[in-house]
Amino acid sequence: MRPTNIHTRIEELITNYLSGSLGTEELAELENWLKASPENQKYFRQMREVWFSTIGTNEEIRYDKEKAFRRFLAKTQVASEKKVAKRYSLHRYMYGAAAIALLCIISFASYWSGSEQVKKQFAEMVVEAPLGSKTKLYLPDGTLVWLNAGSKISYSQGFGVAERKLQLTGEGYFEVTKNEQLPFEIRTKELELRVMGTKFNFRNYPEDEEVSVSLLEGKVRLINYLKNNDLCYLEPDQKAILNKKDGQLKISPAEARYTAEWTNGYLFFDEELLPDIIKELERSYNVKIYIKDESLKTFRFYGNFIRKEQTIQEILDMLASTGKLEYKINGKEVQLYAK
Repeated sequence: MRPTNIHTRIEELITNYLSGSLGTEELAELENWLKASPENQKYFRQMREVWFSTIGTNEEIRYDKEKAFRRFLAKTQVASEKKVAKRYSLHRYMYGAAAIALLCIISFASYWSGSEQVKKQFAEMVVEAPLGSKTKLYLPDGTLVWLNAGSKISYSQGFGVAERKLQLTGEGYFEVTKNEQLPFEIRTKELELRVMGTKFNFRNYPEDEEVSVSLLEGKVRLINYLKNNDLCYLEPDQKAILNKKDGQLKISPAEARYTAEWTNGYLFFDEELLPDIIKELERSYNVKIYIKDESLKTFRFYGNFIRKEQTIQEILDMLASTGKLEYKINGKEVQLYAK
């Protein structure tokens, strides 16, 4: 390799990582650079914050690397056109300078992995979607996430570095950026999901009686914590339903694309239990619904509704049209009776 100064060498290592060609020895070299001084570590954290604040969740900038690089330079004021030209062309230098924080985190997290230092260096990030609305965001690795009403995800500030793990409460639709070296994992009390790069919908509200996972693309590995860590896999257009009471996990065919329609303002119920449907209606319409007859709790319903165009009464009318129930509305309270 041609001789370089230390700054150029670090930039080359970072560029190699961004292009997916960083080897074990090169990663160790980056680690040693970070361990060399607290100043290196501080610099990397500062640059990471600048980088992510620059690209934010703007899709156009996120995938336009030239534009992201220009904004990064404008914000940090760390380079002139002359300095950039001396080291790299704009296209190549961009990878190193603009993502110093992201890639240095990789080595830094790897070095401190398994120790209490990780908790000190990386704060926990929490994103929530309030009742009655949904939230769209991008994770640091580029993964697209939609959170449904009343949902929450939490993950380390170092997400996408040495690991890609998060916790989910509620419902989320994920389009996971592929990375075979860093599996993407979601953990809940009952179920763990692991993928490399896929599209899927994961639903697990604490008050729901079932956990559901629907796969649109790719392949998903599931671990059932309620049944001695039983392992199974999902293929596209399959749906996994985990009963929280008995721990039974069943896989069945499904039109998976419909399960993510809530991101477009639809409410889709695919043979779901009435109690779980009710909870979704309560979150979406800010009402309280009571089941007055126990027999209704075992009924399942299929339906597809438009949240913005249909009122809660119109949806209740459709449920009642099955002949299984009737309802009474009193203000923001609804009572359901067996028919």
